[in-house]
Amino acid sequence: MPTGYTLWFTGLSGSGKSTLAHAVADALSKSGCAVELLDGDVVRQHLCKGLGFSKEDRDTNIRRIGFVASLITRHGGVAITAAISPYRSLRDENRKLIGAFVEVYCKCPLEVCEHRDVKGLYKKARAALEAGKPMAFTGVDDPYEEPLHPEVVVETDKLDEAASVRLVLRRLRGLGFLEVTRKRDAVELTGTTRTHHEHVPEELLAQAEAVLTQAGRVHTQILMHELHVGFATAAQLIDTLGERGRIKLNS
Repeated sequence: MPTGYTLWFTGLSGSGKSTLAHAVADALSKSGCAVELLDGDVVRQHLCKGLGFSKEDRDTNIRRIGFVASLITRHGGVAITAAISPYRSLRDENRKLIGAFVEVYCKCPLEVCEHRDVKGLYKKARAALEAGKPMAFTGVDDPYEEPLHPEVVVETDKLDEAASVRLVLRRLRGLGFLEVTRKRDAVELTGTTRTHHEHVPEELLAQAEAVLTQAGRVHTQILMHELHVGFATAAQLIDTLGERGRIKLNS
């Protein structure tokens, strides 16, 4: 069965989550992946119809998305979610539920998001706040908790759509979810989306290096199976070994 995983796009309203998620879904579909896109607005119309925007309802919405994504992932599909998912604890909860979880933070300044706001949602939220009737709108009168260690950070105010898609795909190759087909891709991966990681024991690094060398290819699932570690640890091991030049990407 193909390796399943979830791409979890998160960010403020107007940060470009849905646009990028759709573009990445299209690219992965063309490469032969079985992709299911769970767009936040569409999910609310169907799976989560009737839910409001209180914290309790928002949490329920994100838990439902996470549950569906976990089923798709478990059966070898690629689940792509695009919802604000403002609360770190709920994103972390879904990470634990899903396992093979790639968090993509669409980072964009609030003022840029407001400028892009074709639906007028920010304007409406600020008017309501001034009238003393807060709407609990993320970024205005409700917090957005930035990811601490996302697998990918896409600065959508600086990168166009094509460059953003390439960045996400390179990261997926680095994590072993996509095969690298050209030497140039392997070079481009170096230093592209590194994030801070906790210290990895040298003994575990040595074991991971030996396992990947024996396997002849780099893939998170190999380490998860052979070393009995979780997805995040496997990805961290691959990142660290790659940064130190002790392994190279499949070519």
